[in-house]
Amino acid sequence: MAQENAAFSPGPEEPPRRRGRQRYVEKDGRCNVQQGNVRETYRYLTDLFTTLVDLQWRLSLLFFVLAYALTWLFFGAIWWLIAYGRGDLEHLEDTAWTPCVNNLNGFVAAFLFSIETETTIGYGHRVITDQCPEGIVLLLLQAILGSMVNAFMVGCMFVKISQPNKRAATLVFSSHAVVSLRDGRLCLMFRVGDLRSSHIVEASIRAKLIRSRQTLEGEFIPLHQTDLSVGFDTGDDRLFLVSPLVISHEIDAASPFWEASRRALERDDFEIVVILEGMVEATGMTCQARSSYLVDEVLWGHRFTSVLTLEDGFYEVDYASFHETFEVPTPSCSARELAEAAARLDAHLYWSIPSRLDEKVEEEGAGEGAGGEAGDDKEQNGCLPPPENESKV
Repeated sequence: MAQENAAFSPGPEEPPRRRGRQRYVEKDGRCNVQQGNVRETYRYLTDLFTTLVDLQWRLSLLFFVLAYALTWLFFGAIWWLIAYGRGDLEHLEDTAWTPCVNNLNGFVAAFLFSIETETTIGYGHRVITDQCPEGIVLLLLQAILGSMVNAFMVGCMFVKISQPNKRAATLVFSSHAVVSLRDGRLCLMFRVGDLRSSHIVEASIRAKLIRSRQTLEGEFIPLHQTDLSVGFDTGDDRLFLVSPLVISHEIDAASPFWEASRRALERDDFEIVVILEGMVEATGMTCQARSSYLVDEVLWGHRFTSVLTLEDGFYEVDYASFHETFEVPTPSCSARELAEAAARLDAHLYWSIPSRLDEKVEEEGAGEGAGGEAGDDKEQNGCLPPPENESKV
C-alpha cells in the first residue's frame, strides 16, 4: 500500500530544464525547413502558376507589373517597326497616304496604341486601317496574348489574395500543453479556439510526436514522426469548433508516453506538432493551422482554466483566460506505473473483502454453534460451508 500511495504523490518539484532545441514547426505554424542544393530548378517553371502564387508579396507585385509593362513595350516596339518599315513616319503630313495606324507619329504613340489594344480601351484617336495586313495579324496576336496574360496574372493575384493563410491566424492554440488526470487516467491536453464568428466546417485535429530515434539495426532516424491519438478511433478528432475545446490524448499502452514519468518527461527531448484542418465557411476553401509544443511547454500537473460562462441568453467566451492553467493533484509516476498500482489496489480489495467476511462469519459461528441458521447465513453471505470434519465436531 505504501508503494501504491507513493505513486499518487506529486513528488518533489524540480525546475524545468532549459533547452536549445530547434523547432520543427514554429508557434505560428511556419515549418522551419529550408530546401537546399535543389539542382532540378526547372521543376519550378513547369508549375509556374504555383511558383508565382508562393512568392512573397513584393515579388508577386513586381512580376505583375513587369508582365504588363513588358508586353506593352514589346508590342509597342513592333507597332513602331511596322510604321517605320512602311514609311508611315515619313508621310505624317501627307493626307493622301494611308498609314497602318492613324495618328501614330512616334514610339510613344506606338506604346500608347499597344496599351489601348491590349486593355481594349480604344480612345478612338489611334485606329488601325484596313490597308495594313501585317497590322491586322499583329492586332489579333496581341489581343489573344493580352487576354492570356491578363487571365494568368489576375488569376495569380486572386488566388494569392483569397488564400486561407490569414484565416489560420484567427485559429489559436494554447501556449502550453498540460498533463493531468481525466477520469482516473493520465492525459496530455491542449486547447484550440476560433476567434471568428464564422466557423470552420468539418474541422479535424491531428497531433504528431517529433523525436529522433534509433532502430534495432542501428539506423538513426532524425525527426521521426509518430501519431498521437486524439480520438481518431472514436471520432473525437472531428470538432464542432464553436467555442474553445480541450483536445485530449489519453496516455495508454499504445501511447509513446506510456512509460514516461514526470522526471523522465522533463529530461526527454521531443516536439509535439498539432494540426487543425477544415473548410472556411465563407469561401469553402481548405484551411490549415499548425502549432507545436516543446518539452518546456508541457506542464505536468496542470489543467486549463474554464473560459466559457453562461450569460443572459447566450454563452460568452473569455479569451483573456485562454492560455491560463492551474495546478491540480497529479501522480508523478508514469501511466504504466499508475495502471499497475490501480490493478494491485483492485486485486487487494477483491481478495481482502471476502476474507474479512469469512472471518466475521467464523466468529459468529463459533459464538452461536455450528449448523442450522448459522450455516444458512454463511451461504447467504456468499461464503463456502465449512469442511465435513469441522461440521461433525
